Parts: sequence; structure tokens; C-alpha cells
Amino acid sequence: MRLLQFNNDGDFSLTEFFEDNIPEYAILSHRWEAGEVTFRDLTDGTSKGKAGYRKIQFCGEQARCDELEYFWVDTCCIEKSSSAELSEAINSMFRWYQKATRCYVYLSDVSTLKRKASNTSADCNWQSAFRASKWFTRGWTLQELLAPRSVEFFSHEGKRLGDKETLNQQIHEITGIPTTALQDNTLSQFDVDERFLWAKDRQTTHREDKAYSLFGIFDVQLPLLYGEGEVRAFQRLREAIDKPLQEQKLVLSRLRCAKSALFDSHDEEYNPRCYQGTRVELLRHIEAWACDLCSESVFWLNGMAGTGKSTISRTISQKLNDKGDLAASFFFKRGEGDRGDAGMFIETITTQLVQKLPSLAPHIQKAIETNPAISRKALKLQFETLVLKPLQNMQTDPQKSSLAVIVIDALDECDQEEDIGTIIRLLPQVRRITSVRLKFFITSRPELPIRLGFEDFSGAYEGLALHQIPEAVIKEDISTFLDYDLAMIRRDYNKSVRAYRHLPADWPDQQSIQILVDMAMPLFIFAATACRFIRDRRCGRPNKQLAKVLKYQTKSQAFKLDATYLPVLNQLLVGVNTSERRNIVEEFKLVVGSIIILASPLSATSLDRLLRVDEGTVESRTDLLHSVLSIPSSDHPIRLFHLSFRDFLVDDEKRGTNPFWVNETEANQRIAEHCIRLMCSFLKQDLCGFEGLGVLASDVERSQVDKCISPEVQYACLHWVQHLQKSDFNVYDGEEAYRFLQAHLLHWLEALGWMGKISEGIEAILSLEAHGLDTQRSDWRRFIHDTKRFVLYNRSAIERAPLQLYYSALVFAPGNSIIRGNFEGCLPNWIQLRPKVQAHWSAALQTLEGHTNRVRSVAFSPDGKQVVSGSGDTTVRLWDAITGAALQTLDGHTDRVNSVAFSPDGEQIVSGSDDMTVRLWDAITGAALQTLDDHTDWVRSVAFSPDGKQVVSGSGDTTVRLWNATTGAALYTREGHTYSVNSVAFPPDGKLSPVLKVSDHWVVEGNRNILCLPPDYRKSHPSSSATWNRNLVIGHSSGRISFFHFKEGAKLIL
Repeated sequence: MRLLQFNNDGDFSLTEFFEDNIPEYAILSHRWEAGEVTFRDLTDGTSKGKAGYRKIQFCGEQARCDELEYFWVDTCCIEKSSSAELSEAINSMFRWYQKATRCYVYLSDVSTLKRKASNTSADCNWQSAFRASKWFTRGWTLQELLAPRSVEFFSHEGKRLGDKETLNQQIHEITGIPTTALQDNTLSQFDVDERFLWAKDRQTTHREDKAYSLFGIFDVQLPLLYGEGEVRAFQRLREAIDKPLQEQKLVLSRLRCAKSALFDSHDEEYNPRCYQGTRVELLRHIEAWACDLCSESVFWLNGMAGTGKSTISRTISQKLNDKGDLAASFFFKRGEGDRGDAGMFIETITTQLVQKLPSLAPHIQKAIETNPAISRKALKLQFETLVLKPLQNMQTDPQKSSLAVIVIDALDECDQEEDIGTIIRLLPQVRRITSVRLKFFITSRPELPIRLGFEDFSGAYEGLALHQIPEAVIKEDISTFLDYDLAMIRRDYNKSVRAYRHLPADWPDQQSIQILVDMAMPLFIFAATACRFIRDRRCGRPNKQLAKVLKYQTKSQAFKLDATYLPVLNQLLVGVNTSERRNIVEEFKLVVGSIIILASPLSATSLDRLLRVDEGTVESRTDLLHSVLSIPSSDHPIRLFHLSFRDFLVDDEKRGTNPFWVNETEANQRIAEHCIRLMCSFLKQDLCGFEGLGVLASDVERSQVDKCISPEVQYACLHWVQHLQKSDFNVYDGEEAYRFLQAHLLHWLEALGWMGKISEGIEAILSLEAHGLDTQRSDWRRFIHDTKRFVLYNRSAIERAPLQLYYSALVFAPGNSIIRGNFEGCLPNWIQLRPKVQAHWSAALQTLEGHTNRVRSVAFSPDGKQVVSGSGDTTVRLWDAITGAALQTLDGHTDRVNSVAFSPDGEQIVSGSDDMTVRLWDAITGAALQTLDDHTDWVRSVAFSPDGKQVVSGSGDTTVRLWNATTGAALYTREGHTYSVNSVAFPPDGKLSPVLKVSDHWVVEGNRNILCLPPDYRKSHPSSSATWNRNLVIGHSSGRISFFHFKEGAKLIL
């Protein structure tokens, strides 16, 4: 890129810069007219005589006023006689305007000196000329208007008229371009056809330029073919636009997305943002971090419950989105299905990245085609496959923002604690991405797993705790919030009632607001809940509601939640007698007590059915609770506004003081009973009516399953055991569960099969078996044990074709199986001669299917919860040893895997392969850590030292090698074997004794010569000696054999 610079003599000179060292510069936008200065004019010294020289002077002088040394003018900074340079310039034009510090629009047909004849005022009438300027009709000026952030307009005399921001409305009226497009240069958010409309009536000198001038608008690069004509040029442009959109559409169809977890989802639509004037310094600090390309890649904002973290996250997300810098968002929420599931996290983030960066789509598509089951793999593998590697492979796009921020809110509400640590460990890897500056903004409570995760964080991060913000700042923010929200409550109330009922203009008084501020400190959730309560017209007039809140004034931090929630709840008891009070409290505990302990939220309609109450009961019992519960409609889930409401209701310390206190144990037992009764009344064989015995679960659309199995039944199938566990689970509970399983076990498993939740079912059965160890009912214990064997053995069949439960699973079950006997009546009568089966279950608990070749090595993790396997299909696979679920596949070896082992702490895996490498893997995330490739033949055996710091390997190259398990460094090599080393192991103390061998005329221990051999004791052949333990045997040329034993116990057996 060539830039102009003022010389000391007042003339201009050209300097060429390459992409990585271009200084700040100004850029000129104008209409080409007669007498423009060209590149050749400037280089041969004839430029001053041209009419266009005045524009160059104007641009240079204005740049100097703005303290910019360099500037760019298209007429003379491009050598247009070079077709290659012209093509490069046109394809780079949008980016050059986008990167400019200032863009000056010179309007030669707008003068500040012209006046209408009838205008006798001194003001210049330039506005009408501005609206009529031909600059707005030219094809090339469209991108010159949209690309730069700063666009300033100047008259023919060089007088500043305004900028793109101050003239926003006028420009919109002139061009028809939306004001949002003028404010934000992220154009991909606007429809393709809409962008074409912006250019519809613009004109260019060359017909092809009508299309070429839109390259930057549509983010495409194409060769220039002047002479091809307008139609062909637009056809090529359309093809270039449509190809990535088609790829994007295809990729998005193959990715799952938790849409409700996005910051701008319907679920988040009515949740608050920071009010204007609140959190000012904090938001400024976060925005500065986000925009600084040199700052740390991770910002962790933490604070206790109710301090406003999610409100800040939504506000930051909106601000970043408005600037085009938000890449993705994920707002975790425990107990809300996909929103608490880390398994949905990576795909949801990837979906948004593809939407923001369409050029990422082909890389994602390739990754999915290579690994179609990636959505079921470990988080680490998902992150590497769907995010890290595609972004690394994507070419840097200078026309796109180099900044992409991902917002993760409420990480502490991720369902699985282990997943939280994994996500934190993934984050430092983004530093390896060069195509875009990827950053993460994270909020959470300062829970121990998260604190430990950040303590082990590989690399620096920026952290801020909300309690570190000065109290005066928080107090001012809460006061601002209350001032604004209470004023809105007064306004809305006064609009809805007659004048005589109006609240006075000074309501509420400053003393009341100050009391509310003191009551709230430092919890924003108090202020938000109080305002929702005061606004709720179901409860009474705002002034009466405010008075109720103020009664709970307290300075004790311990009673902050009382002051937050008791005003809302106590209104339920106003004006009722003792009997009515008892009924209201009991109904509250039934309905609200169920809502707060549900594993995932249900709608009012589903809750009515689950609790077996009259339709509309849940809605009526929550009518006065809209300030603490989000109740959108009868068909949408009821949610807590904040988890602190649940904490308040189940707090054991309030058992005797809070009439609304909920006994968690009793609430869980009640839900468990309702779940069992609901399943008993609904579940049956072929509950979806598919009829075909071989219908595959993969061929059934999820929407069809949801239509057949209602939300409350799905909930019951998934969570009944979980609620049973959290209850007392006495003999009665066990009896009811036993009766249910005796009648409906196969029906329940069928439902889980269609739902794709067999793993959850196995975990539930294992939980029941663990509890059964404490019961005296031996028949119960035997039944559950047989159920476990039945499900584990048939897991694969149930997952593939759930209806085979009644056929294949029963037909091939052992003859003495309790389940087979219990469901004998379900055996198909069309199989007239059944195969002979074994009498009892074999010793094999289950078969893990997934490898496509012989399995050559297996090992348990130290805690026994996982199994690792190595196979001739070149893969290493991890399995859940309890449920049999495939956890992840470790790809990397290029030949069969002969040996696998876990490290003593279970955090690493080592594998040895015929590809002559030893590989180390992260057992938690599946990441490839090290490749050790010094062996020259097949690696037959690998093992970890007891402390996990070293790895030993034996190979067909006759050597044993020792490696540093952390760095992968080769520590030393032991030679002496004359054939393949097939097995290696460390002794319990981890110490290796020196290996004995015969070398030349010496017996060698380790690297030391210890015994010189006379001529007649020397080896007759290179392979005529062997060692075992501390014994040495040598074959001599005389035909004799000598045995030696060297004192010192065995240390390494090879």
C-alpha cells in the first residue's frame, strides 16, 4: 500500500508499506472529475498543474490537522496502468477504507457559500446541496461510506459539514441505508438482497464496476475481467456470495445449538441489562480489555449470588454485539436442560462462530465429515475439532474484525463440576489462533472448583471480584437503578388509573429510596426483586407494596434474603384465618416446593399433570409470585429469577421461623412418588405406535418422540430415581419402585431408548442397586442386580432399536434371568423354536462396541471408573466402566496400537503403536500431549512409573527406553536384548536397577564395566548371552554354558 506524505518543501512524496507495518493514515473519498492527478503525474512532477491537485492538498492538510503524517488518495496512490496492481487494489479497497483512522469525504458539488435568492440570513444553505450531491449516486462511494468507522464530510471550500454519526438520519434518508448499518460496519448481519438494494441505483463509469465495487460489501475477492459485461460480472459475484452461504447453511444443519443459552434468546429477552449510569467504570474497564488486542485472552469476573453478574454479562454482550465484536455467548443455568449441559457448550459456540465467520464453515464441515460423532466426544476433542483447528486453518481475513469475544455467564451453574475444570483448561489454547483474536469473558461465583481451575490456569488472565469494587460505587449504582425503576413504576401506574388515584410526582421520597438502598447493599437481586414486587398490580398499589418492603428493614447481612423474599410471600397470608393459612402454605409447598427442586423446569401445564392437580392449579397458585418466578405462559417452563430464592426456601436455619420453609427431603419424595405414578399410567409397549420391530432410533425425528412422550413423562423417566435418592427412600419407597419396575421396566427402558438416554437409565439402575445393599429385601436386591445385567448386556440393541427390548433382549437372556421370567409373556409367539441359551449370566458384564479391528490392549483407570483400549484400528478409546458409554476416541496413531496404560493419578494415558511412536494423552480432555518417536521398530509395551513422572517403553528394535512423562524428553536407552521387548513394568518403588549385559569382553551393569571375561569365557555369538533378574548366562565357543548371579534384588523385569 502506497501512502502520501508531506515533504519539508510543501510537496508530496509516496512511500510504500507492507501489510504488517502500515502506519495510521487518513483516506480521501470523492468523485472522479476532469484533471485528476495520477500516479504518473505525481512521479514525473506534473501534478501541480492539475485541477485535482487541490483535493490532495486538502486531504494532506486535514490529515496534518488531525496529527496524521500519512494519507491516501486513490487517483495517485495506485498505478492503474498495471492490471495486477489495479486488481489487488480493488480487492483491497474495502479493507483500506476500513483500516483508515479518518475518512474525509470531499463534496465538490456542495458549497457553504451558495445561498438561495430568497434567503437573507447569513446561514449557508448547504443542506439541500448535500442531499443532492452526486457523491451519493456513485457505485464506489458506497463502500467508502460503510467501511470506515470515522467518516467526515467537507464542502468544496474544505469546511467541515459533519460526520457519519451527526448526519446519520440525513444519510439514511438520502441512501435508504439503515441507520444501524451506518453506525456499525459489520455488514454480514444484513441480508444479501438488502445490501444489493443499497447499490441498485448507483452508477459507475465501467459497467463491470457496478459489481466490482461491491466486493468489499459482500466480503468476496475475485479477479477483474473488464470486458465481461455487467451481467456476467454480477453472476460471478452472486456465485462467490452464495457458495459460503450454502456451506454455512449445511454446517449449521449438522450442529446442535442450545438456543436458549444465547444472550439475546427469548429466554433472556426480559432479563435486565445495566441501567444507564450504573456500573459505568466496570463496564468501561471490561470494554477496554475486550478491545485491547494485547490484553489477556481471558477475563474472569466473580462475585457472590445476587451481585449482578448476569446483568453485567448481558450488557457486555449487547455492547460487543453492537460493535460487531461478539463472537458467541453461552449463559449457563443449572437445571434447565441444555443450558446446564457442557456437552452442548462447544457446539453452541461453534454455531455462533460459523454465523459470524462464514469462511469458517468449510473447515467445520471437513471436521464433521472426518469425525461424524464429534458431538458425543469429550469436550477437549470437541473444542480442538470444532473451534481450535478450524480457526487455525482459516486464513486471516483483513476485512473482518480481528477481534472475537465469547461471553460465558454463570459457569458455576454448569451441571457437572468436572466439566467446569475442563472448560477452564481449554481456554489458554486460544492463544495458538492467529486468524482472529479470540477472547473469553467469564462470570461465576467464586466456587472452589473454579478458583482451583484458575489457579492452575496455563497462562495469565485478568480477574476482578465484584466485592473489590468500592462500596460507594455499588451504593450509587443501586441508587441509580432504584431511582429509574421506581420512576417508571410511578409513570406506568399513573397512566393506567384516574387522576385522583395518581401517585404524587415525588413518590417515592428520597428517604424511602435511601432505606431501600441500605437494605439492598450489596445485592442487586434485592433491588430487582423489590421493584418487581412493587410493580406487580396483582398485589396492590405501588405505594402499599413499597410500605410492605420497608417493614423488613434490617442491617444484618444474614437476613438480607428475608428482606428480599418475605414481603412477596407474606402477602399470600394477608386477611386469611388459621385454616385458610394452613391450606395456602401446604399448596405453596406442593407447587412452589416442587418448582424449586425440579432437576429441569417444567411448564405450568406439565406441572399440573405431574402433580395430579386440576388444570390451572399451578398458574393460580403462582399468580402473586411473578416477582420471584418467571412465568411466561402455561406452555413455557416456569423458572426462578434467581437461585437465591431456592436457597432462602430450603435454608435449614429458617425451619422454625419461615412458614414457607420447604423440606427438601419431603419435596423430593413427593416428586418421586408422582413420577412413578405418572409413568405407571402412561408407559406401555410401543408407546409411540411405530409397530415396526426394527425401527431404528436414529431414523425417528426428535419432534416425533416429543409428540409421543410429553415433557412431564420425559421428566419422570429421567429423574424419578434422582428424586428417590434425595428422599428418605424408606421401605415403602423401595416397595413402590419395586412394583413399578416389575410391571414397567421394559416400558421405561423403551422410553429412554427413544429419548436417547440409556446411559442415564443405567446410572439410575446402579444407584438403585447401591441402595439395595442396605435393604433386607433379598428379592429386591436380586431383581435390581438382574436388571443391571440385562441392561448392560443389551445396551447396544436398546440404543439402536428400542423395540428389540421385547424381542432380542428377552429371547437371548439367560434361562434363569429374573427379567426374562418376569416378562415371559412379552416373548414373541412368532418365534416357535427359540435358541438354547445359557442358564445364568456369564462373567462378562457387558461388551463395549466401537473398535473396528482387534483390541490388543486394555487397562482400568486407578479409580476403576474408566477403561482405556488400544486397537488394530489405530485408535485409543476411553469408556465409562460403569455404564459402558463411549467417552472419547483418541486419534493420532497411524498403525495398530499394542499397549495402553493409565498414569497413577488417572490424568494421563500412554500408548505404544506399530507406527514406532509412544504417545501421551490427557485422560480428561483427550488432548494429545506428547509424541515420543525415537524407537525404530514397533512399540510393544508401555508403562508409567509409580509417581507418574516417567514412562518406560519396550520395542521390536530390542531397546527399552525411559522418557520424562511431562516434557517427553528421552532420559536414556537400555540395550542388550537380542529380540523384541514385549513387556515392561516398573517395580513398586519405581527405582530401576542397572541392566546386566555382555558387551565385547565385559559384563556391563548399566553403563559401567564390572567384570572382564577371559578369552574362553567370552561369547561365541552376539546372541549367545541372556539375562533374567540378576542372573547372567553365557554360551562359549567351547560349547560350555556359564551361569552368574550378581547380588542385588530385581528392579525391572524385562
